[in-house]
Amino acid sequence: MVQPIKVSLQYLLPKHAVSRLAGWLAAAEAGFITTWLIRLFVRHFKVDMQEAQQSDPAKYKSFNEFFTRPLKEGVREIVQDESRLAYPVDGTVSQAGPIDQDRIFQAKGHNYSLNALMGGEESFCPPFKDGTFATIYLSPRDYHRIHMPMDGRLTDMIYVPGELFSVNPLTTEHVPGLFARNERVVCLFDTNKGRMAMVLVGATIVASIETKWAGTITPPTGNKVTRWQYPASGHNAISLKKGEEMGLFKLGSTVVMLFEADMLELDDIGPGFVTRLGSPFATLKA
Repeated sequence: MVQPIKVSLQYLLPKHAVSRLAGWLAAAEAGFITTWLIRLFVRHFKVDMQEAQQSDPAKYKSFNEFFTRPLKEGVREIVQDESRLAYPVDGTVSQAGPIDQDRIFQAKGHNYSLNALMGGEESFCPPFKDGTFATIYLSPRDYHRIHMPMDGRLTDMIYVPGELFSVNPLTTEHVPGLFARNERVVCLFDTNKGRMAMVLVGATIVASIETKWAGTITPPTGNKVTRWQYPASGHNAISLKKGEEMGLFKLGSTVVMLFEADMLELDDIGPGFVTRLGSPFATLKA
């Protein structure tokens, strides 16, 4: 009874207002209060600060600095085999597997369409029909920067306005079309094996979604789908290597990866599988 009530309350909660307030508070430099809250957060969520470049909570001026803390060099090893894809984040697999024509599995009883995920940009969908997907949830304790699973050249970025439901496992199981309803940033790449999409999904209290090439995409929250296109060559061309940072969340959220049909084969992964940035999770087909 308690779980349905928790989900139902999210429909009533002014999620954008709460999230923007949280963002304002997270950006505040409140001295000893900020340090006290960070230490409390570290204890509650059992954050491993020994992996961070800066392990002392007192050295962070704001919660945002703490949330987006970089890791020590060498803490995560990026798989070097060119045929193997690397996990882009620390987190937990929500779902992974084949895309059924244009339907992506969310949880028992729930799926959503490629077109909905892409914000109605139908022209981006065909390569991913009958392709492969993997959805990874980042909890509050996780490292919040997102890296490339393989080499890719950015072709398009889409901002899609939407809700800010929580993306924790409880909500994923009960809110239909969750990842196609929440605010999100879709990044499309050409690779030497086919098309790849990295979808950065917002959530309650996620104060910001950023990319390395464009900075903060949201906030402010938009009211229409916005698209950016990037050239194949020249000054504005953007190519990223496997393991290179491509974006970040301020607090945890979810990444949905999409891959073209017949492009790769996933390892034996499924719901609840713990991911670590750089570890292999799929093999490119010859």
